[in-house]
Amino acid sequence: MHRFVKFVVLASTLCACTDIPPEHKLTSNVKDWRDEVIYQLIVDRFADGDLNNNQSVDPSGLARYQGGDWQGVIDHLDYLKKLGVTALWISPVIRNVDTDSNVDGYHGYWAQDFTLTNPHMGDLAKLREMVDKAHAQGFKVVLDIVANHMGQLFYYDINGNDNPDTNIIGNGSSTTVTFTNEYDPDYDPAGIQALTSLGLSGPADIKWLYIPAIHRMPPMPVEFQNKDWYNRKGRIIDYTKRDQVLTGDFPGGLKDLKTLLPEVQTALAKVYTDWIDSADFDAFRIDTLKHVEYPFWNSFCPAVREHCKSAGKSNFFMFGEVFDGDDQLVSTYTNDEQVDSVVFFPQKFSVIDRVIKFGQSGTDAIETQFKTLQSLYSSVPKTDGPTDETGAPLNTQQLMVNFLDNHDIPRFLYDKNSLPALQQALAFIFFESGIPCVYYGTEQELTGGNDPANRERLWDSGYSTTTSTFGFIQSLSKIRKLYRPLRHGGLNTVWSTPRMTGEDAGIYAFERTDPADGKTVLVVMNVNETQTSSTSYQGSAMKVSFPPGTGLVSVFPDTSVGVPVDGSGKVVVKVPSRGVIVLVAQGDAGGISPLNN
Repeated sequence: MHRFVKFVVLASTLCACTDIPPEHKLTSNVKDWRDEVIYQLIVDRFADGDLNNNQSVDPSGLARYQGGDWQGVIDHLDYLKKLGVTALWISPVIRNVDTDSNVDGYHGYWAQDFTLTNPHMGDLAKLREMVDKAHAQGFKVVLDIVANHMGQLFYYDINGNDNPDTNIIGNGSSTTVTFTNEYDPDYDPAGIQALTSLGLSGPADIKWLYIPAIHRMPPMPVEFQNKDWYNRKGRIIDYTKRDQVLTGDFPGGLKDLKTLLPEVQTALAKVYTDWIDSADFDAFRIDTLKHVEYPFWNSFCPAVREHCKSAGKSNFFMFGEVFDGDDQLVSTYTNDEQVDSVVFFPQKFSVIDRVIKFGQSGTDAIETQFKTLQSLYSSVPKTDGPTDETGAPLNTQQLMVNFLDNHDIPRFLYDKNSLPALQQALAFIFFESGIPCVYYGTEQELTGGNDPANRERLWDSGYSTTTSTFGFIQSLSKIRKLYRPLRHGGLNTVWSTPRMTGEDAGIYAFERTDPADGKTVLVVMNVNETQTSSTSYQGSAMKVSFPPGTGLVSVFPDTSVGVPVDGSGKVVVKVPSRGVIVLVAQGDAGGISPLNN
């Protein structure tokens, strides 16, 4: 554990400090983020490579530290390479509050010191080694960060006794009894107030905790110890109220920063750009966007972009989490100079779950979701934001991060025990526009429910490379890499249906055309669980952009399908239940010939 390179290195009884080079060379590793396949991993759950940092590990409960570390990631880069992913989204690296009520901060979202590494994962030298070795094998590294809150580092001294209490005001004869936990009191729009049996007496003071054994101490850098940098309104109790979402403490006592203050904005930009300088990260995934005001992101994101530009690091990417299914809300964080992209939660709920997973609506809902993407999400590239390989700027609609599951929701297989459904959903996020993101353990077909059950130890799987889904992801990665339109092309729906029964039930088809050379890939999927369906209905067939007479040949999942485009530019493709077929013009298929014209 080492104090950050841009701060003075201090001797500490908590670590044996070693010399670290004063500078770390920054590199530019990305030509076009649309070429990447992101793999999200929780470091503590991915691989345990160093037993020496396994203090306080408790394998009996998934809410506790399990022992994963950065050495473990280094040790399994070959596993990730074989899987076919290209960018590693790692959990936060800074020192956290270790434990709270027998639940541990292994996930990284309970910040205590922005300038130190989490000693459970390794020191700064090991972090740098992990990033450097990942880069050497062609991986990009995405750092998960939090700007909304700190860990539970103070309590509200509501009764003024300089001690964290649970207060009960009133007794059996009272008409009102008030219960208050000073670590995590309920939201008060006026701010948490001092209160005794005599009544209110103004804003409650806050008191920093000092428990070094679990890293529950005043925050660092020292400017974060300014009490005026916190909203001090208590925990969110109603997520429908915007003021609570923006200024309330995150449940569990995570203290909300006053992110409208310019000095807070400057300080957070400084600590996180320092991490770019210290370990050469390629992107940020940003937690809890919707709990922070828009002006913060319009300050923070340009500051990060300008820093990277001045340091000579190109194509730095910032995507955020807005845990909500409302496109109207989620899209607002892509406006102006805010984040480059978001994790596509609305698509997760409306398409991945409702249509593909559970078949609760027709595939016209997928077309509707794409139209919503095009109408609401920013089409204006950010200043100094991500570009393609030619240097042309990319916009949010081109850079959406598509996923099936993650650390905050149950795994896909938890409530849908169907590998065909899982694999079809994976094919969809690999072939649609945007950037696919695979949550660690999906390749091992893990089935965990809500947190912490969805944060399993990956090493319990033995890192098998023989599961059906591991091989399927390999194949998806290869076909996506082979056909450029699947990465760079726009998306045009050519068949969708509201029907749940009938000859086209479950069919969704789209074309992706590369603007660079005009080549097109046709993807046809059938989400129906019981029948083979086709791209036709009552004598009407699917119109495509391929010229009449073009022979189309399948290149995924096999080469057994070949169909001609008729004289009117239409084609009928039959797809088995839960199937996905990728077709290209025969001349673009690399010598593959159709078996049945």
